[in-house]
Amino acid sequence: MKAVLLMLASVLWMSPSFAEDIGSVNTEWKLTGSHKLVVEAFDDPKVEGVACYVAKPERGGIAGAFGVAEELSDVSIACRQVGPIKFREPLPRQEDAFSERRSIIFKVLHVVRIVDVSRNTLVYLTYTDKVISGSPQNSVTAVTVDRAMPIPVKR
Repeated sequence: MKAVLLMLASVLWMSPSFAEDIGSVNTEWKLTGSHKLVVEAFDDPKVEGVACYVAKPERGGIAGAFGVAEELSDVSIACRQVGPIKFREPLPRQEDAFSERRSIIFKVLHVVRIVDVSRNTLVYLTYTDKVISGSPQNSVTAVTVDRAMPIPVKR
């Protein structure tokens, strides 16, 4: 029971991700707010020169208007080199680069950065989870780093 309460508290107090809203399109009109697909950009906080674009559905209607709708797990991602790559610090082999809540309490969107050392590549995986059960829906993308600059990995 303690573990569930700790997990619940961590989800509630999770630090917000720093996303820039790039644009959106309506997918279904509702009088109280349309359902839409939203595209947001995240700059990797530990890798300068890499940005990830996440497309995700946002629910309209009454529940969406009040911010209590549970968002769908259909999320896609594309990460690209947008400038010279510089590493701010050595990277763990795998960690959440970004996360954000997708429902009032239980659902979280994750963007995980995985270092593929043998190919000198940054792999980004997005998925959602819930406190009890998550979704197998996911999306993956990769950014290859020039071999002249090996990715620094935490030991």
